Amino acid sequence: MGILVIGAAFMDIKGFPKDNYIPDGRNVGRVEYIHGGVARNVVEDIANIELRPTYMGIVDDTPMGDAVVAKLRNHKVNCDYVLTIPDGMGTWLAVFDNNGDVAGSISKRPNMLPLVGLMEEKGDEIFSGVDSVVLEVDLDKEIVKKVLELAKKHGKKLFALVSNMSIAVERRDFLQQFDCFICNRQEAGMFFIDDYTGKSREELRDILADKVQQARIPAMVVTMGGDGAVYASCEGEKGICPAKNVQVKDTTGAGDAFCAGVSIGLTYGKSLADSIEIGSSLAASVISSSENVCPRFMPQELGLDVHVEE
Repeated sequence: MGILVIGAAFMDIKGFPKDNYIPDGRNVGRVEYIHGGVARNVVEDIANIELRPTYMGIVDDTPMGDAVVAKLRNHKVNCDYVLTIPDGMGTWLAVFDNNGDVAGSISKRPNMLPLVGLMEEKGDEIFSGVDSVVLEVDLDKEIVKKVLELAKKHGKKLFALVSNMSIAVERRDFLQQFDCFICNRQEAGMFFIDDYTGKSREELRDILADKVQQARIPAMVVTMGGDGAVYASCEGEKGICPAKNVQVKDTTGAGDAFCAGVSIGLTYGKSLADSIEIGSSLAASVISSSENVCPRFMPQELGLDVHVEE
């Protein structure tokens, strides 16, 4: 069993300034090439909790694609449903400022439609053998529809992540079929066609509680960076989860680790509030890490009673 994560793999190209970042000038610094992509990051973070997730995605038919799969397998991720095709991965080019925040970025998205054929051929096999499903909801509509169909058929919990909210806003009706939708404050503003900049945690919590009722989204979590996260559900549950007090080294990947933690908690019987606490702990471990990765945890360290098969 385990959690199935579906989405794109990327190669992240990250630039860090040596001195004060000059937005309109040349900046001396360092450039790093890192395996990325929201879904790829999330599945690796889940594996770092000593769980055994499954990844459904696409990689390049190059040594770079081979390296992505090899790394995931080394983390004990099931990669049996990863397709290998030419130009199968995306690219994210980002420049960071001195605070570790993204100052600007450009993303090239890959073609993910071959996943539809994979699910038509092996969907029952894949979905019957997992505990829950985490999906990048901004993938092609054909992919989202097929995932919804298979998850419903096999009675699996569904959690929605987002990498491009300008696309995800077209999936509003789909989100009513997910158990929980996770995004950040800016993305929530885009989704609900509003501006939540400057809103306090209490204000955004109450706004979100009203919005999920109107949109009929079962549950939604919105991260607020250093202000923590707020959450609300159609059942009337709402609340605030403060951020952990840690030294920030690089914020990249924190949102993905948070999503992994929330999905893990909700999959294995935790309440929405407790699941968000797990997500906050994982996010804090990432932004305070010199390697910008989620350290390994045993499930019991996060309050999870999960039996892991070797």
